[in-house]
Amino acid sequence: MSNTGKRKPLVAEKRYAKAAPKKAAKPAKRNTKRRSKPKKKMGLLGYLFAPFKFLFRLIWKLTWRIAAIAILLLGGAVAYTYTTLPELEALLDGRTRGSVTLLDREGVVFARRGDQFGGPVTAQNVAPALKNAVVAAEDKRFYRHLGVSPRGIASAMRINMREGRKPWQGHGGSTITQQTAKLLCLGVQFDPAKWSSEAKYEADCRRTTLARKGKEALFALAMEAKYTKDEILSIYMNRAYLGGGARGFEAASQNYFGKPAINVNIPEAAMLAGVLPAPSRYAPTGNLQRARDRAATVLRLMREQGYITSAEEAAANAAPAGLSKAAAARAGGFFVDWVMDSAPSFLTRDTTEDVIIKSTFDNRLQTAAEDALEFVFETKVSAGSKAEAAIVVMSSDGAVRAMVGGREKVTGGFNRATEAKRQTGSAFKPFVYAAAMDLGFQYDSTVVDEPFTINIPGSGAYSPKNYSRDFKGMMTLTDALRQSINTVAVKVSEAVGRDNVRDVATRFGIDNALADGPALALGASESTLLEMTGAYAGILNGGNAVTPYGLTELRLKGDDAPLMGKEGGIGERVITPQAAEQLIYMMRRVVTDGTGTRARLDDREVAGKTGTTSAAKDAWFIGFTSDYVVGVWMGYDDNTPLKGVTGGGLPADIWRETVARATAGTPVTPLPMIRPAKPPRVQPVQPQQQQTTTAQSPRQPQRQQRRQTTEDVILDVLGKIFGN
Repeated sequence: MSNTGKRKPLVAEKRYAKAAPKKAAKPAKRNTKRRSKPKKKMGLLGYLFAPFKFLFRLIWKLTWRIAAIAILLLGGAVAYTYTTLPELEALLDGRTRGSVTLLDREGVVFARRGDQFGGPVTAQNVAPALKNAVVAAEDKRFYRHLGVSPRGIASAMRINMREGRKPWQGHGGSTITQQTAKLLCLGVQFDPAKWSSEAKYEADCRRTTLARKGKEALFALAMEAKYTKDEILSIYMNRAYLGGGARGFEAASQNYFGKPAINVNIPEAAMLAGVLPAPSRYAPTGNLQRARDRAATVLRLMREQGYITSAEEAAANAAPAGLSKAAAARAGGFFVDWVMDSAPSFLTRDTTEDVIIKSTFDNRLQTAAEDALEFVFETKVSAGSKAEAAIVVMSSDGAVRAMVGGREKVTGGFNRATEAKRQTGSAFKPFVYAAAMDLGFQYDSTVVDEPFTINIPGSGAYSPKNYSRDFKGMMTLTDALRQSINTVAVKVSEAVGRDNVRDVATRFGIDNALADGPALALGASESTLLEMTGAYAGILNGGNAVTPYGLTELRLKGDDAPLMGKEGGIGERVITPQAAEQLIYMMRRVVTDGTGTRARLDDREVAGKTGTTSAAKDAWFIGFTSDYVVGVWMGYDDNTPLKGVTGGGLPADIWRETVARATAGTPVTPLPMIRPAKPPRVQPVQPQQQQTTTAQSPRQPQRQQRRQTTEDVILDVLGKIFGN
């Protein structure tokens, strides 16, 4: 069969519906996650180091957390310390005690004691050379660090360990800021209840322990936050101790150079800065050459750090710093100690104020005494001798002009002029004759030098002997004193009464227990050189007692009204002027042709008396011109006997050298004494050989004695005629 119509073509049946138009395909989202790398096999080493890696990570996490906490704590501690710091002005004068400035008889400063403070200075108002020297010598990175120098600390610890010490003992590597923190005692104030002295307080502040170094660093950081660099340097320059009692650079500059700190030159600045590490060692008053050597080191540091040129360094070394005249003299150490003790301690040694003391001191006379002592020991005493000597120079009113307490010039040492009580020997005899003259005996009264014995109840027989071991028979009292005859001195003492002799000596100023027996007349008692010299001054001034004194006025610095005045001088009369004039004549003869001839001076009159104790343990010469009374003692501190030394020997030599220097070029004034036309003399008689049991009284002058004998004869005849 066939199709006649139009036929559709045969096609396959569509399975799907008509597709919708396609949208633009979105890009596939990229997977941002890293594909984990395939784990590598750790191997043997990996397994070995794995625990260490874990431990390191753990330590790191702990460390930065601990460090963060520590920084926060440190910051808090610094902030707290910051709040406790006072204003700058309150820190410039940190002394716990005041100063004592001593003026001589002319009003010139010659010594200082206590903590001297010349007044506050700042880093801006001192000489630039001084500021640079301090920084160069103590902390060259001062203006670049924050108060603590890790480099300096590490270097110091390395040096300490190399020298066999603990790391923090010895060199501290401290910056100027840390040193200032020490000077402030880390803010701890001086408390007398806790520290018995300022020295112990400062020693406690200087303790070096690890804990204290930590506190010091903390305090330094707080200071750096509170103050500027120049303010810290100013505190340091005002508080640093520079030897010689000087606290701060102003006081040190005045003490050593006699000028303010703003005027010091480069060599002086270097010397001051050089004192800082060890004030007792490098103070120029202790050893000037050592101070100059240290200053040379500071100059080198200044040149290396660019503060001075090589030419300036060379010039400074060629002309090193020298001391002022007053500082070089180091005058009156023993005198100053004595004057300081003569006033209340709260105004001298323990003063909290600045005190000015006017004194009787004469630097020219002090130099004369010191030079005389040195000359005699260098030229007449065997090398290496340990013998000591003391000298006192005094005016007739008791004003002490100079004092040498021993051969070494030391402060605070044993003062043999005021502290050593020694037997006086024949130097005591003038008081025996003073008592006799005051009771009517005369310079030409006679007495027999002969052997005799005194029976002392409870002690037995006492028989005085002469130094020459012989007896000279009849003699005047003048000759007896001139030749220092022991028997005559005892006879005179027994004749006038020991109580009278003790009374005269005591009133003249011998303030010690005097011997009870007849040996009183021969100086068996003890006294100090100052007392003996003062007693002789009473003879020179006409018989009036004196109280030796050195202080004439004490006042507070800045005040006009004195707190204290002179406490000494001429006192009550002890013997008559006529007795004193006779005694001075007798003592004059001791020097012209007696035991003290080595004390003679060519240009002026001298009177005095020698003294030598038993076994020559002490030798004295005390005498005077019309201007000065000078006492000299010589001996050993341990009472070792002197070899071949008497009072008329080396002590007289020291006396002569002292007075010759002291009176050179001064007007000559005669001694206030009697002047007989002829020296008193008696014809020698044969001394008695037998001993007597009682001392015979000195005889009156022969003319007076003959008159008495005639009267006795007449009275005896009349008595027989008329009866008794």
